[in-house]
Amino acid sequence: MKHLQPEEAWHYVQSRSDVLFVDVRMEIESLYVGRPPGVVNVPWYEYPELLPDAARFADAVVREARDKSQPVLLICRSGQRTLEAGAVLESAGFVDVAHVVHGFEGELDAQFRRSTLSGWRFAGLPWEQM
Repeated sequence: MKHLQPEEAWHYVQSRSDVLFVDVRMEIESLYVGRPPGVVNVPWYEYPELLPDAARFADAVVREARDKSQPVLLICRSGQRTLEAGAVLESAGFVDVAHVVHGFEGELDAQFRRSTLSGWRFAGLPWEQM
C-alpha cells in the first residue's frame, strides 16, 4: 500500500481520472464532518455495531470499482482505519491501493482536537460538508 500525504493524495486524484477515491468513515462522519469532493463512501464499519466486516467492505469496494486493477485511494479520520481497510483490499486482489496519511482530520493535538496539526483539512485542501 502506498502512503500519501494529503497534498500528494490531492495531486494523485487530480492527475489520474481513473482513481476510485473511497472514504471509509461512517456515513454520518463523512456527511457532517466533511469530506473531499468526489469521494465514494464505503464505511469500514458502521453504527451501531462499530465492528469491521472485512468481506462486506471488500465486496462493496468491488461493486464500486471498474476492476481490481483500478487504483484505489482510501481516506478516514486519522489514517488508521485505512491501514486495515487497505490491507483487506490487497488481500482481496486489489493491486494499486493507497491511503491518505493522517486522514481527513489528522492527529490529536494537546487539547484533544483534530485538524490543528495534520490531515486533509489542515492542509487546506478542498472539502465539502452537508
